[in-house]
Amino acid sequence: MPREQIEDVLSTAASMREVGRRKIKKVPTLRGRLVVTLFFENSTRTRTSFELAAKRLSADTLSFSVSTSSTAKGESLMDTARNIHAMSPDAIIIRHACAGAPHLLARSFPFSVINAGDGINEHPSQALLDMLTMRDHWGSLEGRTVAIVGDVQHSRVARSNIHGLTTMGAKVLVAGPGTMCRRELAGLPVERRHTIDDVVAEADAVMMLRIQRERLGKAVLPSAREYAAFYGLDLARLRRARPDVLVMHPGPINRGVEIGADVADGERSVILDQVTNGIAVRMALLFLLLGGREGEADVGA
Repeated sequence: MPREQIEDVLSTAASMREVGRRKIKKVPTLRGRLVVTLFFENSTRTRTSFELAAKRLSADTLSFSVSTSSTAKGESLMDTARNIHAMSPDAIIIRHACAGAPHLLARSFPFSVINAGDGINEHPSQALLDMLTMRDHWGSLEGRTVAIVGDVQHSRVARSNIHGLTTMGAKVLVAGPGTMCRRELAGLPVERRHTIDDVVAEADAVMMLRIQRERLGKAVLPSAREYAAFYGLDLARLRRARPDVLVMHPGPINRGVEIGADVADGERSVILDQVTNGIAVRMALLFLLLGGREGEADVGA
């Protein structure tokens, strides 16, 4: 996405937050539209926030549970999508273990497709809500330094944030164990460091990543205790950071592993702000895709 388009999404999302503060948290912008969530991997925040975003815009929602659908009987992704297409959806929000699955659907069907995470490739809406959270505190991302720490190699959140943040003029540092932060990352616009101690003092925001256990092979990680000792963000390490540093995490959190409970719940943490902004960003995406500029008057109704 070009910088102007990212700015457009973030500005639209900022205006959408007002809907969540109302007594009746709903506007008629997408009334009569059908939004389908199709998740082939587990999700709590992303799925529920997309569904809530659609409902706040008055869209009809249809949630496909892969474990209880024909996919569990061997139906292919394309056959599932063809059947959904026959129901005339306006948008499908898909999470899939295979990188490129959303792009395959986007090329094959006329409905809008939103990538809610594809393998280790990307998670665009998460990066957008992260950028909105940072922008709320700083006003602009230009010239800021963001450290992404942990299992960068297997993190779709990290990849989308790297692309988005650098496009917006921020500097990105990455750090993690050698098996989770490999030299191939040098092909991305980041500075690769060895340990969390090499980045924490320099960063305006520190984004801790969950260990992607479901994607790790054997012998990649000796133990959770060793990981926490060398790469976890605890109070001692946080004291070396700038006093106004932002502590972030895309969730779910492994408390005591990549981040201490007192840090996750501390005054520098903006983790719950990320969750709140997730609804606003996903409202903005649905609005811009399905509502268009002609629907702006309805948002304020």
